[in-house]
Amino acid sequence: MTGNPLLAELARAPRLIPWRNWSGAQSCLPLARLAPKDLDELVQVVRQAPGKIRPVGSGHSFSALVPTDGTLLSLSFFSGLLDHDAATLQAEFAAGTPMSRMGAPLKAIGQALPNMADIDYQTLAGAIATSTHGTGVGFPSYSAQVRGLQLVTASGEVLDCDSNRHAEVFNAARVSLGALGVATRVRLQNRPAYRLRERQWIAKTEELLEDVAKNTRENQHWEMLVVTHSDYALSIALNETADPATPPTDPAQEGGNEFVSLIENLDKYVSDFPETRRVLLNNLRHFANFQDRVGDSYEIYANVRSVRFNEMEYSVPAEHGPACLREILKLIRDKDLRTWFPIEYRYVRADDIPLSMFEGRDSCSISVHQHYGMDHHNFFAAVEPIFWKYAGRPHWGKLHGLNARQLQALYPRWREFTQVREALDPTGKFLNAHLSSILGVA
Repeated sequence: MTGNPLLAELARAPRLIPWRNWSGAQSCLPLARLAPKDLDELVQVVRQAPGKIRPVGSGHSFSALVPTDGTLLSLSFFSGLLDHDAATLQAEFAAGTPMSRMGAPLKAIGQALPNMADIDYQTLAGAIATSTHGTGVGFPSYSAQVRGLQLVTASGEVLDCDSNRHAEVFNAARVSLGALGVATRVRLQNRPAYRLRERQWIAKTEELLEDVAKNTRENQHWEMLVVTHSDYALSIALNETADPATPPTDPAQEGGNEFVSLIENLDKYVSDFPETRRVLLNNLRHFANFQDRVGDSYEIYANVRSVRFNEMEYSVPAEHGPACLREILKLIRDKDLRTWFPIEYRYVRADDIPLSMFEGRDSCSISVHQHYGMDHHNFFAAVEPIFWKYAGRPHWGKLHGLNARQLQALYPRWREFTQVREALDPTGKFLNAHLSSILGVA
């Protein structure tokens, strides 16, 4: 142990440094916060660190995946493009690479991710661990693009996994919640680099729901941000184009940020007057002016999110998306639930990963948000039973109230994952209280 400076530091019981996530809703005071500089150092830490270990990325998960009183393990030194293959259009990245730092290196080798989420703050390992996704009926989550990965297990063994090597581990590790070990390298299936055009417009929510089939058929990527307490939504369509890039825009105006700011300011003054609020919100459409944006795909997918919030998201079978959203909006209206953040409505293609929210079914993902300064507990608790009614599966990185008994009924291949976890980590070195609850580990 004395030969490793990180472990020597741990043995001296250094000053404890608190950790919290992006929204501030999750926090902990770990015994140690370590950032190994290479694979050998990482293996030593995993083998010898006392107590529990939780890997941590950018802290953008809203659920309690990270908090521990043991060791927080950062992969901040595991970053960057490691290898690529021009023939297969595959590229391998260090698992701690922020998604925001993948687009430019991929472009330099003529590649791009087939799809991206609208936030790129996450690390690659964190994004695949939670099946993070973008939108588009023809596009699955990041996890479905994984073709290989390297995993350091609880015993310190280094496994190089793909569909031929340690196939059972590979299948489970593509969405693992960080419960199988520490991912260090990830190989992704990409496509040739491309540009996108973003078009935004405001329309009545009900009209957009009636036109879901048309909007998803005519656009590669379509979503809407539904303005609560109003009759309207911001519709966003992204499509591949060969047109030249448009001049850069103010990040505050991207992805509807300017529109969201208007809604926030309105909530401050008229939330106590529901009918007045609805009239004013409905009339905001007359002040909104959206210009098309064209640019490299990674520049168009991701948006600056400068307003912090907490989030709950469930994915329901795609055919139930409109009905589920209508019930949520009716509840908010009938109960006059205090919220102003738009509801995000997206589509994701099915995959074959045991613990993916999209395993075996095309899905509609619906996200409800609450400003970080407002209490989210009562609002989320009121909405969540509607998701359950439609057999919704919660996003692993976002807030929900389910435990293992309820979750395993939603995942036909649940046992396939838990068997791999039990084999790789029989003592629960990579578990915390939240993971023990949702995975059913005593």
